[in-house]
Amino acid sequence: MKIMSLNVGMPVTALYHGKTLETGIYKFPVEGPVLLSADGLTGDGQADLVNHGGPDKAVCVYPLEHYAYWEQWLGKKLNSAAFGENLATAGLLETEVCIGDIYEIGTALVQVSQPRYPCFKLSQKHGPAEFPAEVLRTGFSGFYFRVLREGELASGSAIVKVSSGYGGVPVSRVLQMMATGRGDKQGLEELVRLEALASGIRSRFQGWLDGLE
Repeated sequence: MKIMSLNVGMPVTALYHGKTLETGIYKFPVEGPVLLSADGLTGDGQADLVNHGGPDKAVCVYPLEHYAYWEQWLGKKLNSAAFGENLATAGLLETEVCIGDIYEIGTALVQVSQPRYPCFKLSQKHGPAEFPAEVLRTGFSGFYFRVLREGELASGSAIVKVSSGYGGVPVSRVLQMMATGRGDKQGLEELVRLEALASGIRSRFQGWLDGLE
């Protein structure tokens, strides 16, 4: 497991349906080493701080293995950081990576906190309006790390698993629940017990669960 591309970028102004928006999805590869703090990588920023960034979403990860599917689906070659990810990785798939898993990367220590839920900015960048829905259908979403120990990492850094998350709940399972799990009482009860799951997602699931009582 390793970083195939390390990407950073500050928010830019872009057009979408004739209107301007601020977005942090446009990122570019750097060699590093780059300092990773609790708030993210040096030189990186987000425009929508409600839905992106913060301690539970300090680092956005996307498996490079999915690029071949998207290149065929979109009918074009994708450049680095096509999904606005900080780390394009090899060996970390959403069906295998679990909430709470801890990894050492360079001198930093990170923990899987939640899936990345697709939004319209993928459509703004690449075109098809149905892009977010296709991400949900495939489960090729990517995910986020929180930072347990600050440190430096670089393109090519090895990703070493240190420990497994409680319950062995894969990222793909949480993404599916975020999309369709509002009425799944048993599933919600399982996920609200995951202390490593991002607090915002746990609160959402708890609210859904309370509504079923």
